[in-house]
Amino acid sequence: MLAIWRGFRNRCPHCGEGRLFGRFLKVRPDCEACGMEFHHHRADDLPPYLVIFVVGHVVGLGVLETEMRLDLPFWFQMTFWPALALVASLLLLQPTKGAVVGLQYALGMHGFAAIRRAGAGPASGLPEDETEMRHGVRTDGRNDGSSRP
Repeated sequence: MLAIWRGFRNRCPHCGEGRLFGRFLKVRPDCEACGMEFHHHRADDLPPYLVIFVVGHVVGLGVLETEMRLDLPFWFQMTFWPALALVASLLLLQPTKGAVVGLQYALGMHGFAAIRRAGAGPASGLPEDETEMRHGVRTDGRNDGSSRP
């Protein structure tokens, strides 16, 4: 959750210090603070779908409630709701993309796993040596922390 929150705030999911975006939706190739590489992320399609889902439901509810409770002019409805949807979408798109990059980092997806195993510490609560225990066996194949497979 920490890596997702850091990404949502436009921060490096690893250290929380460096900026995640260079431009509006362009993820930096790496973190200027810790050097964590971001070039292998795959957060291109999911953020817009999530934003459309959330904004569509909120604006749709607003339209329905306004129509049922208030008698506003048609021109107001046709200018206010699309403008609100556009502004809300633009405001949520970058934080949502950052959260998806943070989620990929936290789950070790799309190249983040190899970097994290190579020595970068986690932001999501895994042990410092970046191994995970499943059914009493380490996932990296080592028996103890000192020997390699």
